[in-house]
Amino acid sequence: MPTCIPIKDLRDTAAFAELVETSPGPVIVTKNGYDQFVVIRSKDYDEIRELQAKNRIMERMLIAERERAANFHANAKDSIASLRAHYDL
Repeated sequence: MPTCIPIKDLRDTAAFAELVETSPGPVIVTKNGYDQFVVIRSKDYDEIRELQAKNRIMERMLIAERERAANFHANAKDSIASLRAHYDL
């Protein structure tokens, strides 16, 4: 469950930093009762980014496997030879 605090509580930066570090989840900062932004530990952010990168790789691998199964692929050596011949390289 995220922790919610009003934006005026950001004045005490040391207490806010401690709250973010000790909170089990994200800290939602509100302004006039509405969500303004979310704060998380940098370690948690790094984990999220790593998970997103893994998901992108897995998605691309699944696409490549479907293309291979449908014989919608090309040999790398043939492709390079074709490009060289086309562009006189």
